[in-house]
Amino acid sequence: MLTPPDITHDAIQACLAETYGLQATRIEFLPLGADVHSAVFRVQANDGTAYFLKLRSGDFEKSAVAVPAFLHRDKGIAAVMAPLPTTDHQLSVQRHGFEWMLYPFFEGRNGFERALTAAQWTALGAALGIIHRTELPPELLAGVPKESYAHQWREGVRRYQRRFINGFVGDAIVQRFHAFWGAHDEEIETLVYRSEQLASILLEKALPQVLCHADIHAGNVLVGNDGQIAIVDWDTLMLAPKERDLMFIGGGVGHVWNQPQEETPFYQGYGATDIDPVALAYYRHERIVRDILEFSDQVFDASASAEDREEAMRQMASQFKPDDVVAIAHRSYEAVT
Repeated sequence: MLTPPDITHDAIQACLAETYGLQATRIEFLPLGADVHSAVFRVQANDGTAYFLKLRSGDFEKSAVAVPAFLHRDKGIAAVMAPLPTTDHQLSVQRHGFEWMLYPFFEGRNGFERALTAAQWTALGAALGIIHRTELPPELLAGVPKESYAHQWREGVRRYQRRFINGFVGDAIVQRFHAFWGAHDEEIETLVYRSEQLASILLEKALPQVLCHADIHAGNVLVGNDGQIAIVDWDTLMLAPKERDLMFIGGGVGHVWNQPQEETPFYQGYGATDIDPVALAYYRHERIVRDILEFSDQVFDASASAEDREEAMRQMASQFKPDDVVAIAHRSYEAVT
């Protein structure tokens, strides 16, 4: 979210005092990320300690905080950022229409802003390897969604295709979005078709499913000023083939992590593994299709700020640049056909 939500700093201070016993002396909204359902703040307590506060609206699964807490505290994966408990030992709390989560503040930059060193790539691979090999206790496993190769993203994009064909009205941002779509309509249709085709193959293959972060792009890997890394934002975790996560390594999301030499140290940490090329191609296509739908929804959202709608337009266009995610997805598809 690029614009602050409709909640006062006084309300934030009161909630933090009530639920975390934290006396906040400074609250700063951070305009980070493309997710319009999440707002984040830097909070400084009266003892000088800095915290990272996340407010999430809309759908929320408790597993998004319970699983990383288990991975960090029970499995000892230091790279997994875990939420701090409330005074009554809850990992999140609902107030003012949001789910509140509080974390230690991580001093550093995300992977879009700071390139990983070879050692950090190896550390990321090692952490992800442990995550993929982790068996959750039954009470946690029950709350984690499972991959079903659902068609909802593909059908959502097709609804926009029909909408553009049948006519619509909109403001200047919508008109620019429509013009961009028109220039790439055939390629968008190809992405949707291939995603559907690959999904049908994977349904037959029934690959083993492991615990996946499911959105481990460079923005969700923090690189600390001390050289440490942290994996954040577990809202999308699921049980899926390991390629659900591995597709980001070399996938080029955000026009980074697209260099072959980055994969060698990563897999040195992750360990030897067989990668299913069909699953890799599927997830790279499906990610683009999902993003196209989410960017479209954001552009057409009358309640969203102009800044958030423009950001959706910018990110939509960036995917089709040379050697960005669309081009990489095409290469992944060609490797299996």
